[in-house]
Amino acid sequence: MSLLSGKKIILGVTGGIAAYKTANLVRLLIKAGAQVQVIMTPASHQFVTPYTLSTLSTRPVYTHFFNTADQKGTWNNHVDLALWADLVLIAPATANTLAKMANGICDNLLMAIYLSAKCPVYIAPAMDLDMYIHPSTEKNLKTLEDYKNYIIPAEFGQLASGLVGQGRMAEVENIISFLENSLSKELALDNVTALVTAGPTYEAIDPVRFVGNHSSGKMGYDIALELAQKGAKVLLVSGPSSQSISHPNVTLVSVVSAQQMYDACHKYFNSVDIMIAAAAVADYRPSKVMEQKMKKNNDTFSIEMQKNPDILASLGEIKDKQFLVGFALETQNEVENAKGKLLRKNLDLIVLNSLNDPGAGFGKPTNKVTFIDKNFTIEPMELKTKEDVAKDIVERIIKNYA
Repeated sequence: MSLLSGKKIILGVTGGIAAYKTANLVRLLIKAGAQVQVIMTPASHQFVTPYTLSTLSTRPVYTHFFNTADQKGTWNNHVDLALWADLVLIAPATANTLAKMANGICDNLLMAIYLSAKCPVYIAPAMDLDMYIHPSTEKNLKTLEDYKNYIIPAEFGQLASGLVGQGRMAEVENIISFLENSLSKELALDNVTALVTAGPTYEAIDPVRFVGNHSSGKMGYDIALELAQKGAKVLLVSGPSSQSISHPNVTLVSVVSAQQMYDACHKYFNSVDIMIAAAAVADYRPSKVMEQKMKKNNDTFSIEMQKNPDILASLGEIKDKQFLVGFALETQNEVENAKGKLLRKNLDLIVLNSLNDPGAGFGKPTNKVTFIDKNFTIEPMELKTKEDVAKDIVERIIKNYA
């Protein structure tokens, strides 16, 4: 079965002679089991008709923001279209379209979808030889690669101008192969199950008050999403958090206290392959929870605390085949403390955070981490967004788990 089976694909067609090849491209995508939604630029209508591509895709083809024919003023919602797609493929991508994409020019429906897309974007350039090797085109292609788009290289051969050289849109069979090869890498964790913890825990003092911390849960949610995008089935056990996640491979299990998180992790641990403990679990909880709200009767009061169960250590004791990843948030002797935690809790990898690093820690969109594996190999990273840190974590899990 093709890796494209079941994929929802937006095919963007722009105004180049290679647009005539898109009829066969749509046919092969459908044959592979994909759902195809064609978006055409106005100029592309000069090379292939919407009726052809609509018939082959069994879907209406969209070009404009508004549907003028129905006289109802309905519009083609570019955000909904972008969120619908599992991937966007722009083929052919003319020099004009590449320049717009690289510089954020949004003057048609396809560009609005591109700028709204959260899924992988694949680009198949097609133009004449001199245009393809022009420094501006080379710069735009490099920029688009830096944006994490995938470039399907143009091929060598006879061009519409009569010249022979680089610039032909890749043959449709090669485009299909490129997509499938890329997806095989993207789905490196297919058939793998993962358990991720995220967020803080709240330890009740009375029905109103609790002991907690400043964790937003963002790091754990980003890790869960990245694992899911790599094909893993993910159980996300989350303490109270304002973060949200929407992916068919992610199942959210909401908890409040450390004990509830402990129980959930032990319930699922034996059925998973990978465990990433990104939650900021409270070390202690009040020994006694008041049944009624405490009154402010005294100038001072004290709360007796008792130790919470150590979730990660308890899982390290019983782990079998699982690849176990922990976090260490430290303020002093960071590396040595992280190494000690890695040994004590029988981890395969530990992600060290230091609150002494600007931009790292709770409540920030960025993080700066150091990876330490069970061989005590130390790999410090630069300050990055938490989304990019999540990618780095999952990359190391794939490398070491495989």
